[in-house]
Amino acid sequence: MRFIAWLITLAENSDRIAEAAADRLRAKLGGHTDMVVRIIHFLLITAGISSPLLMYFAGAPLPVYILVYTAFFTYLIVYCIFPELKKYPTFRLRILADGTEQILAFFVTGIACLGIAAYTIWAAVCSVIPTLTAVSEGIVLFCAELVIFWNGIIKVYCTSVQLGLKYRVWGIVLGMVMPADLVMLALIYRITRRECAFETEKALLNKSRRDDQLCRTKYPLLLVHGVFFRDSKLMNYWGRIPAELEANGAVIFYGEQQSAASVEDSAAELAERIEQLVQKTGCGKVNIIAHSKGGLDSRYAISKLGSDKYVASLTTINTPHHGCLFAEYLLNTAPEKFVKSVEKIYNSAFKRLGDPNPDFLAAVTDLTNSRCEQFDQDTPDAPGVMYQSVGSHARCSKSGRFPLNLSYPIVKKYDGDNDGLVALTSAPWGEDFTVLHPTGKRGITHADVIDLNRENIPGFDVREFYVQLVNKLKMRGF
Repeated sequence: MRFIAWLITLAENSDRIAEAAADRLRAKLGGHTDMVVRIIHFLLITAGISSPLLMYFAGAPLPVYILVYTAFFTYLIVYCIFPELKKYPTFRLRILADGTEQILAFFVTGIACLGIAAYTIWAAVCSVIPTLTAVSEGIVLFCAELVIFWNGIIKVYCTSVQLGLKYRVWGIVLGMVMPADLVMLALIYRITRRECAFETEKALLNKSRRDDQLCRTKYPLLLVHGVFFRDSKLMNYWGRIPAELEANGAVIFYGEQQSAASVEDSAAELAERIEQLVQKTGCGKVNIIAHSKGGLDSRYAISKLGSDKYVASLTTINTPHHGCLFAEYLLNTAPEKFVKSVEKIYNSAFKRLGDPNPDFLAAVTDLTNSRCEQFDQDTPDAPGVMYQSVGSHARCSKSGRFPLNLSYPIVKKYDGDNDGLVALTSAPWGEDFTVLHPTGKRGITHADVIDLNRENIPGFDVREFYVQLVNKLKMRGF
């Protein structure tokens, strides 16, 4: 225990020393500090790797060799801990940035050392230098680059969100395939560098406006999930959105209805949940933000089950208010035996996961065009509740991940512009409809709009969108 405490103290003192050194350097070098430190590191690494050659030509005695090797590898250890002096708002971002910097160092010094290695081989073959010097040069080069590479790659693999499973797997698969490994490493570097810059900017933004409490609404937020998902503490349906809202003052609860059931049954669960929340917290009302089928469940609870007295506003996100022709087509054309088989497998699986009475077929049926048309007639808006909606659309099949990349062209054939599941024309409801238009080729899918994949999409900051959405509720007195 004493040793662990000593290590912690040593790490804290090292951090303080590094910060003090960084502050002194910034006072002298200003905005060029990071680049100067980077260049110095690259030069030191290259010089250290070249040290066997330099010492041979200088005629250095054995003790000098030992001293230089010891100093160089001690420096490498320090470099692995403090590859840069820039400050970051969180520990995760610091480790991510360190790893990204070390990947860059591996690239730059590796390219420089290719020339050194080529000269060493030529010099050894031509007897310009002894074989032992060439072998020493090779060992130092290999060990130094190995230390830098593995420190960098382990750090980004352990801390990056944007790499996802795909790039991690490809990085491992192509790790020993030249030159594909270098191309993959360059892609990993680009992804993590952008992630680090973006997340640092967001963290600093939230820190600067913490006292503004942008999302501290009069009534707490109730986030209601869509079909085929459950609220989970381990894997939040809403991705990084809740944490962002809470960082800006929001109070958040979840619908906690089961994953798949008829609108009527899900709404009953939701109505009970809302009443319990209001009675338990004394909040009076809630602001509902509901995604996909959760919007229909919420409308039914408000209109038919008396939840209107507990709900201040309902904001639906990509909800199929006017139904899905695609869903209707599937139910009408798919073999009955196949539908029953899927229903049995789904209901059995989610019952084991905690749903009391999952009903796959009832949930899908309530999303069809004909059922939603009747639902809209039978479920009028409740007076005193503010209704608004949000919709988005993808641009092509590549916009979304599986299975939305497969469903997008099919839904487009029947429903037109869509997010992979819900047509843009089906999403409007209430006094205000916000369309999220994609700015690039990527688009905004049914999963993107709730940050399901935790992906930073160029041109669309999903977390900031929700911050501003909730801030508007606050400004309107909700």
